[in-house]
Amino acid sequence: MTALLRYHSALFLRSQRWLAPLLLYAALVAVGVRPGDPVLGSLGIAAAGLLPVAAWSVRICLTQEAAAARAVTAAAGGRSRAHLAALLTGAGWPVLAGAVAAFVVTGTGDLAGTGGPAALLAGLLATTACALTGGAVGALASRPFVRAPGWSVAGLLLGSLLALVTTGSPAKHAVTALVAAEGAARPPWAACAAAVLLAVVTAAVSCRAGARRE
Repeated sequence: MTALLRYHSALFLRSQRWLAPLLLYAALVAVGVRPGDPVLGSLGIAAAGLLPVAAWSVRICLTQEAAAARAVTAAAGGRSRAHLAALLTGAGWPVLAGAVAAFVVTGTGDLAGTGGPAALLAGLLATTACALTGGAVGALASRPFVRAPGWSVAGLLLGSLLALVTTGSPAKHAVTALVAAEGAARPPWAACAAAVLLAVVTAAVSCRAGARRE
């Protein structure tokens, strides 16, 4: 699995296709967050902006190989393992970008009434919840479920929107917990745990479907 993760990460970085989602995230954070704003609200905005970026990143990793290269990778490492490695790569890099953003936002935001470590922990948990929820959206809007690029992009956008506004979504719960917080931070442990469960189930379904159809 380590070799597959390194392979997909190398493809992702060398292709420079990561630039578009990264620049989108940087723009969302720059527009939505200003130094001196209440730190919890700013962390919630930064986490929410990561969801569509993570979905996009997962789609990139699932579609970046040509069919022939994908067949070779599947033959060498197994179809399910290769598919899982692409999913993990696509979700892992956004988590890293979100963690960096959480540190920056915590360092520049207004910590009045909120401890820095507690705010940072809440921001990291919300970031993880949004990234994993976005990764699940990206997995469901990509192969093997959706192959046509147009429908895939449409599903990506609609799924990201629904994940941010639908009651019961781990991402919505995590973001709301921060944006609506008053006073001390309450780390969204439950939302993060639900996002992990959602990601695990989605990955299992996606890998199984990919192994059957490809």
